[in-house]
Amino acid sequence: MTESNLADIWHRITDLDVVSGAGSWVTAADGTEYLDFTAGIAVTSTGHCHPHVVRAVQDQAARFLHAQPNVYRHDLLEPLAGRLADLVPGAIDTFFFANSGAEAVEAAIKLAKQTTGRPNVIVFEGSFHGRTHLAMAMTTSKILYRAGYAPLPSGVFVAPFPDRRRGLGREPDAVVDDCLDGLKSVLQTQTAPKETAAVVLEPVLGEGGYIPCPKRFLRGVAEICRERGVPFVADEVQTGFGRTGAMFAVEHFDIEPDIIVLGKGMGSGFPISAIGAPRSRMQQWPVGSHGGTYGGNPMGCAAALATLDILTQPGFLERVRQLGSRLTRSLSAMQHGDPRIVDVRGPGLMIGVEFADPADAQQVQAHCLDHDRLILMTAGPTNSVIRWMPPLVVSEADIELATQAFGCALTETR
Repeated sequence: MTESNLADIWHRITDLDVVSGAGSWVTAADGTEYLDFTAGIAVTSTGHCHPHVVRAVQDQAARFLHAQPNVYRHDLLEPLAGRLADLVPGAIDTFFFANSGAEAVEAAIKLAKQTTGRPNVIVFEGSFHGRTHLAMAMTTSKILYRAGYAPLPSGVFVAPFPDRRRGLGREPDAVVDDCLDGLKSVLQTQTAPKETAAVVLEPVLGEGGYIPCPKRFLRGVAEICRERGVPFVADEVQTGFGRTGAMFAVEHFDIEPDIIVLGKGMGSGFPISAIGAPRSRMQQWPVGSHGGTYGGNPMGCAAALATLDILTQPGFLERVRQLGSRLTRSLSAMQHGDPRIVDVRGPGLMIGVEFADPADAQQVQAHCLDHDRLILMTAGPTNSVIRWMPPLVVSEADIELATQAFGCALTETR
């Protein structure tokens, strides 16, 4: 057996070599089809190779593969920024484009630091903001992501998050109040508001275990930021672009972030990300103090515009909510018959099924793959949560196949 020339650093949940994909399905090199409920880690929002997205990328490839914004502007930059300005909440109307979620998080923090003149950032327990050095320092969802990379950048402070483990046996409002008090304490004892450039929060923890923010908590965080003059940054890399049944998850909470971070599902698989802020803040960012070779490239913009065409079709998000409710009901019914499952949660098609024992979650995940060709992923500090993140265009028949496979796996692994 010849050795691979690929670095063996990627954690793999399957040994599949795939050759094509369509909708919610991928085809392996041996011709076997698999139902992909990972969506490339919540990236292929319109499914694998949606014809409209493919056509847009093909057409753009014939015109321009790379048009670098430092040198000249191409004709999709403004249209994409305009589409986003129409969709994001509040006064956010100006955008910077990058390639990945981590890169966009870094850009958001650079913007916040430049426009406030402050050095520090507050994040929350269970967060995932990326794998670049600062984003890694902001990530607390799993020790594997940080171990061996110290010293990490300084100036990052961690506030408590009201997850299920913290709230066992307690009233939810009391847990929320404790965590809001914890944020206030961080601002009183570790980094003063005049030293805090941003508070950054995922509306639904992603890698941390698919844990939605309680509405009172997210609104309370936004209020604390507003009262103390600290910018609130919503990390919508995984929750954005319809994943939760709203175009952006903050819409569920009726709040307006000062800066929003976008990525993953934005380009249906083509690498593109963005940050958005009001023009008044963006204009304070010194020209030339940030940039990137490939950010805002025409291929990514074409994929993003085509993706938005699909996501904004009448009834699309309503269908996501309906399918999410259907999937949640099916999974909750299985929970009632299986004491190994301790929680089923999540909005839209961003659903977590938490097991008391991580080994059970991983055994069920493996059974789904080996016996029913269903690809699922886990999340959480100990990989105890099976996360359901199918393409947003998933069919009812595919959801039925997936839930049947999951039910069989629960039965066979007892």
